[in-house]
Amino acid sequence: LCVPQVVERCVAAAGYSVGEFAALVFAGALGFAEALYAVKVRAEAMQKASEAVPSGMLSVVGRREANYKFACLEARKHCESLGIENPVCTVSNYLFPDSRVIAGHLQALEFLQENARKYYFKRAKMLPVSGAFHTRLMEPAVEPLAEVLKSIEIQKPLLCVYSNVDGKKYMHSKHIQKLLVKQVVSPVLWEQTMHSVYERKQGTEFPYTYEVGPGNQLGAILKQCNLKAWKQYKHVDALEDEEEAEI
Repeated sequence: LCVPQVVERCVAAAGYSVGEFAALVFAGALGFAEALYAVKVRAEAMQKASEAVPSGMLSVVGRREANYKFACLEARKHCESLGIENPVCTVSNYLFPDSRVIAGHLQALEFLQENARKYYFKRAKMLPVSGAFHTRLMEPAVEPLAEVLKSIEIQKPLLCVYSNVDGKKYMHSKHIQKLLVKQVVSPVLWEQTMHSVYERKQGTEFPYTYEVGPGNQLGAILKQCNLKAWKQYKHVDALEDEEEAEI
């Protein structure tokens, strides 16, 4: 369905991890071809960083008593006892209340899975990814992405775009350049971003929210973060629309 006024009236955008590039293209801050090239360089550099260390990501749903920082600290101590120097184990994605993704050395994540009950984790499931994204294990990917972003023209967004790094609005082009690089080694503050986007006075109506692309995981997260905002949520599968147009 083509509804031009939805695009024209859009007031804010956000993208999860690599989706932030799509949000910035939509907001007129990045050109599509340049953004695609930056994403390619980012992906290749992150893959290379992943291959350097056996690492991964663990999706965790915790009870109210769960202390993620303490669990990560104990997992790092466990790695040190195995002879791993300067181990990494940290929260890399804040999804919704009581749901986190923890990333780092594989041995740390295995330790957390084995001791899930001790740390009040209701569920601890390994994600099918090759590395510890959004942690300092991705530091080798910082320089290649920084170089590409220096060569790309970045404009001030035409509408508010929220950053994964701090959950706040991008202010100007240099700000975008700096935080897109920082995002590679920083946790994705998606839960915090949801609070920033939907913060409004009591009694004010919530806007329509559209999730564009395959899957509706961000809608599911929104439902857990803000039920009232989720009631105005719709999913738009871009691929389905293209197929309908072809028919």
